[in-house]
Amino acid sequence: MSVEQFCGYVAIVGRPNVGKSTLLNHLLGQKLCITSRKPQTTRHTLLGIKTEENYQTIYVDTPGIHTNQDRAINRVMNRSASSVIADVDIVVFVLDRFEWSEADEYVARQLSQSPAPVIVVINKVDMIEDKDAILPHMEFLRGKIEAAEYIPISALRQTNIDVLEKKINTYIPENTHVFPDDQITDRSERFLAAEIVREKITRQLGAELPYQVTVEIEEFRVEKKITHISALILVERDGQKKIIIGTKGERIKKIGQQARADMESLLDSKVMLKTWVKVRSGWSDDERALRSLGYTDE
Repeated sequence: MSVEQFCGYVAIVGRPNVGKSTLLNHLLGQKLCITSRKPQTTRHTLLGIKTEENYQTIYVDTPGIHTNQDRAINRVMNRSASSVIADVDIVVFVLDRFEWSEADEYVARQLSQSPAPVIVVINKVDMIEDKDAILPHMEFLRGKIEAAEYIPISALRQTNIDVLEKKINTYIPENTHVFPDDQITDRSERFLAAEIVREKITRQLGAELPYQVTVEIEEFRVEKKITHISALILVERDGQKKIIIGTKGERIKKIGQQARADMESLLDSKVMLKTWVKVRSGWSDDERALRSLGYTDE
């Protein structure tokens, strides 16, 4: 007699910088998504797959949904996140503590059209001094969005992550597993390598970071147990190129060292990484250029 299997898609949504990628990394038990304190670090929809016994949960990490749609890249990311909402079994809506902004309101309106049950997650509760204020805030949220569950968590400290997982499992439908049990993402190693470089740039530059920066992997080959990777960092202006390279090339060198260490851990292989910076003006506001760089709204 075959074992009953459960399999479903879970979208993790919210405005930028509320901790969606950190939450997914802890749900999976390993680092898959890049994270930083910079808003809109996540730009691509990514699947994180967790299989435990007869349950396969396919988490969809989405770009932050935001009200500013002035540039093509913002519009593409919004369409990407919105298309996910319409096509999953469960939605996890992540909020930042007691904040409720215009952007949160915008996401809530998007979710009101979703046929899937919504779990509202109040993240970063470890940073809330007055824990007694959490229950009244949950009551406030009940007036703002109709949800199946309201759960306070700390993704960073892993508080209540197990509670959230148990709740998610109650909504996972009975289905055969879509992916092999040992697969953790739908993305290629090449894609993950580009994201690692972008994370190191984001973390190195902080407030100096030009939003118009992306990474393209031009070479990815394995030769004699060494993975050779060439990463092209694209910016829009010469001034941005100078910021990333840094004085006497110190910054780009540090970005490369940190990225290589993460890649060796991810690939379980020695990595030879080459990085260089190139100016390609206007790429972030050109939908055709965005498609060629792998930005899609599907």
